[in-house]
Amino acid sequence: MNLEPRSNPFFRGHEGAVASLLHAVRSGRLHHGWLLAGPPGIGKATLAYRFGRWLLAGGQTDDLSIPETAGVFRRVAAGTHPDFFTVERRVNAKTEKLQSEIVIATIQEASAFMRLTPAEGGWRVVVVDGAEDMNPNAANALLKLLEEPPPRAILLLVSAAPGRLLPTIRSRCRVLPMSPLPDETMRALLADYAPELDQPAQARLIELSEGSIGNALSLAEGDGVALAALVDEVLDAPVKPARAQAIADKVARTVEGVDKFDLFFSLLRARLAARTRAQARAGGANLGHNVTLWQDFGKLEREVLGLNLDKRAAILVALEQLHRS
Repeated sequence: MNLEPRSNPFFRGHEGAVASLLHAVRSGRLHHGWLLAGPPGIGKATLAYRFGRWLLAGGQTDDLSIPETAGVFRRVAAGTHPDFFTVERRVNAKTEKLQSEIVIATIQEASAFMRLTPAEGGWRVVVVDGAEDMNPNAANALLKLLEEPPPRAILLLVSAAPGRLLPTIRSRCRVLPMSPLPDETMRALLADYAPELDQPAQARLIELSEGSIGNALSLAEGDGVALAALVDEVLDAPVKPARAQAIADKVARTVEGVDKFDLFFSLLRARLAARTRAQARAGGANLGHNVTLWQDFGKLEREVLGLNLDKRAAILVALEQLHRS
């Protein structure tokens, strides 16, 4: 089960971030702009929605929770709460495709929303999910909003790449750094989201996901444990041509909407990077070859997906390159 952040009741860990938000509210010094920053899939957007709901519900609990049955929870989940607004990349009405960036028109809508009187007498909350996706015009419009914030309104920026934001945006926000989740928290979250997983599968997902519950759930849904075994196989030693053909056949297929090609290459590059770091710590040599492979595989994946090239051929190319001297 993989819930959208707006409707997700599960949240664990990040005690420091939760404590900072609680203290700001209860001390009467709640800043108008917050930047929740950290790696993908660790719960940043889930915390932003959780805090926004909690504010709109009157802020009564010590863990930012409100019941799933509460009207505030249901309306935020449905996108119908009059005092909650989400900024994110949207589907272009003409092309019916997801925009590649957050555009200024969306920020202007958020600005107009924030300047209205709260419909229910409390706060107006805006979550900017994927803040690094703003184009320059959108970023400048958001900066103006941060410079002249309306009363009883709060901006919650969520970013996996805060370095891509304008320095002036970062400086006008309270930054909440969020780190990968520890194994104990990952186990508890996997029990919440995917109780059907046995312990070996759970342990393997925790190892592969590097503290990201989002990554772990994507791997679980995409047969990631089996694909990780294939990645380890091809990294450990050269595979014979017939075996390479069989791997390419398996990975190139999309099954039940899951793109195994994308997942395989993500795992391959992640495991290659992890091995390279381990070798570097041990004083190993020939690290440049691994770094070049990591870069080449990223380029190959982007070209295949962007240009709709032959996935099977790309896998065979990657397997041939892995152990080339």
